[in-house]
Amino acid sequence: MKKIIIYQVFTRLYGNRCQTRKPFGTIEENGCGKLNDFTPSVLKQIREMGVSHVWFTGVIRHATMTDYTKYGIPRQHPAVVKGKAGSPYAITDYYDIDPDLAVNVDKRMEEFEKLVSRTHRAGLKMIIDFVPNHVARQYKSICKPDGVRDLGEDDNTNVGFDPVNNNFYYCPGQQFMPYFELYHGEAEPYTEIPAKATGNDCFHNAPGRNDWYETVKLNYGVDYYAGQNPSSVHSSQFTVHSSDLSPLTPNPSFQTSYPSTWQKMLDILLFWASKGVDAFRCDMAEMVPAAFWEWATARVRQQYPEIRFIGEVYNPGEYRHYIASGFDYLYDKVGMYDAMRDVICHRRNTDAITWAWQQTDDIRDHMLYFLENHDEQRIASDFFAGCGEKAIPALVVNALMQKNPFMLYAGQEWGERGMDEEGFSGLDGRTTIFDYWSFNTRFSPLTPIYNKVLNIAQSEKAVSEGQMFDVLYANSQYFRQYAFLRKAGKEILLVVANFDDVQLDMQLMLPDHAFNYLEIQEKAYEAEDLMTGKKTSLVLLRDQSLSVSLPARGAVVFKMKS
Repeated sequence: MKKIIIYQVFTRLYGNRCQTRKPFGTIEENGCGKLNDFTPSVLKQIREMGVSHVWFTGVIRHATMTDYTKYGIPRQHPAVVKGKAGSPYAITDYYDIDPDLAVNVDKRMEEFEKLVSRTHRAGLKMIIDFVPNHVARQYKSICKPDGVRDLGEDDNTNVGFDPVNNNFYYCPGQQFMPYFELYHGEAEPYTEIPAKATGNDCFHNAPGRNDWYETVKLNYGVDYYAGQNPSSVHSSQFTVHSSDLSPLTPNPSFQTSYPSTWQKMLDILLFWASKGVDAFRCDMAEMVPAAFWEWATARVRQQYPEIRFIGEVYNPGEYRHYIASGFDYLYDKVGMYDAMRDVICHRRNTDAITWAWQQTDDIRDHMLYFLENHDEQRIASDFFAGCGEKAIPALVVNALMQKNPFMLYAGQEWGERGMDEEGFSGLDGRTTIFDYWSFNTRFSPLTPIYNKVLNIAQSEKAVSEGQMFDVLYANSQYFRQYAFLRKAGKEILLVVANFDDVQLDMQLMLPDHAFNYLEIQEKAYEAEDLMTGKKTSLVLLRDQSLSVSLPARGAVVFKMKS
């Protein structure tokens, strides 16, 4: 089984070659990448980098200030859109493809379907976002299949909460009154009466600057008004008998029901699975009850057994709950990402890495490691490390330490800095997800290093299948170095990473327990450093030191055979 390496691409940005890069620029001024930019040759290059899955971020139609009304697409009021291009997490139609990404807008779904085919022909699997917690304030599906009722179409807006029939939460009798003025250059203001609850669990009519004011919260049967939380919701509570239903309830003849939102979101998952999507990256999954995930993932897998679910869950206390509910992989943000960032920046010693993996050791194969994504600051930004090369040892450790997936964000392998003030996205060390923009670099000395490490992760059986033994505890005198062994069958890897800014000749102690645990023989081995191709002889002895020369901010990956 190959190790999963996920390459996240921000689709509208990746293929855009326009270098105007005007702050607050329109699509005509700054350009926009297209689905068709992912040609067979581009996908082949991605595959040859060692990637197994591509996460195409932002392909479903979302709120934008660009006017597509001539194509029959409803226009969004700019007061409730963030940035000229808009956030890909403010979905306006779950059944549609974002028109920005199409060469022929009228054939945008056909262009997506062809991208699915090209991706698979390149030997890659496709991931797209599933955004279950919230939608754009002006959500309206024009592409939903026949017989599908739109979100909110049957809601009773006179009540704040209905556990089964309403898709949204409401503030009855109150107008939407955010912190900003509602004209935003338009002749008429944006109006919303009654106000809907905002996506980040803001259950009043006046979201602030830091709220997700462009979105509305979806109702999965959690009564937030009564202080209920998502973990207290169970599918068994949604058995409803017709005698309990209001005469106003749609289809009052049915005997049992789950919340309307559950079925509508399941239909959306099945729709995209039918297009050949291999996995869903589920946005803010922990804001949706685990009971829904257990119910929905089981039903999707009845029809598509190989489908995978990746969850954005930040509360470590909920990890095991969501894995049990059907998730294959969860972000390891609060543990491994935060620890590794601090190690890179010399705010914590390398024993923080040991601590991080130990916290999730029982679920280690389910944890997704990463050093960048669209939410996080770029490594090379002034807000993080200031230089992409400083994270090379972290890349080696995260990609090679466990069997679990590793993810990188397009531009990371070029040392993209994210130090642009693109428009709605200010100077924050992140690559904008709100504006029309482009990269100003496509290759750097980092690129071949990423290719090397990711291909080691993909090709070495000791990485994808082997056991790991962390030897740092026997080398506690080293604060900025990290070392571990991997072994599968007769193949052994010794990985030693140096997070220091100077080269070092390390005296690495290999403890007796490592030999017993991995069944390693004491002897002299012919070893090849997979990072450089150089061959050497290593003598592995119990509780004896091994001299290892480490480059500054680099690593060695010695491969041996017993």
